[in-house]
Amino acid sequence: MGDRPVELSDRGGWWLARGRPHPALRPFLRSYDGYWETEAVPTRMRTLPTRTTVVILNLGPPLHLEVPHPGVRDRAYGSFVAGMHDGHGMYLSPGGQRGIQLDVTPLGAYTLLGVPMAHLTNAAADLPDLLGREARALVERLGAAPGWGARFDILDAFLLRRLDIGPVPDREVVRAWRLLTGDPAVSVAGIAADVGWSRKHLTARFREQAGLPPKVMARVLRFQRAVDLLLGGAGLAEAALACGYYDQAHLNREFRALSGCTPTELVGGRSEQQRASALAEVPA
Repeated sequence: MGDRPVELSDRGGWWLARGRPHPALRPFLRSYDGYWETEAVPTRMRTLPTRTTVVILNLGPPLHLEVPHPGVRDRAYGSFVAGMHDGHGMYLSPGGQRGIQLDVTPLGAYTLLGVPMAHLTNAAADLPDLLGREARALVERLGAAPGWGARFDILDAFLLRRLDIGPVPDREVVRAWRLLTGDPAVSVAGIAADVGWSRKHLTARFREQAGLPPKVMARVLRFQRAVDLLLGGAGLAEAALACGYYDQAHLNREFRALSGCTPTELVGGRSEQQRASALAEVPA
């Protein structure tokens, strides 16, 4: 084990180890991102709604998550899952972070975790609470592995087993997800007509398996597309037009609602975060 290619990169104060998952897993997650900080610098960082569910396999000190959502208690987490969110939050790190981050599609998380994703909407959960002793054993094996290649091999084996036993999303929900990711401006009525379900039934089944209702998911996907464009150098008017916002004022309102700040503040702060932390893209 451990002979697989691993890309290592120095990010200034922390390192990133990236590996490609097994081909059978790639429809569900893009990469394995291992990280470790070389300096124990306390960090407070804004989190954003994203297009993925995030799984953190924590090999270092706990992270404290702040999720400004009714009924969600702010607290420290070891290894955890952050479900789909439609708002922002914060995480606080004491520094010295070390672990692996998995960015999993919502439907991939439904299968790999084996729980309705609606249970994790706007919330986080300790991984052992979802998977029991096998989650604790996985983290122990990852911590004891001799290198990142070996860790990614262990992850492949673990996730392939989960893939074999996990629930399969409804084909109508899979189709709805593809329509939304292809065009976040598509209407819920249009999706329902395409898959042959009523809007009410589509909304209920999609929320159960993907974590957010289709209309809210479309809002998050459009926001993330705008964030990507702005971080890539696009202007506000250009991003608003490309993402289907009515105008720049509409873009500004959506950013305040979903991120708690203006587009300019978000892009400036995000650039600093990406230079400062391995977990800059963890959603709350």
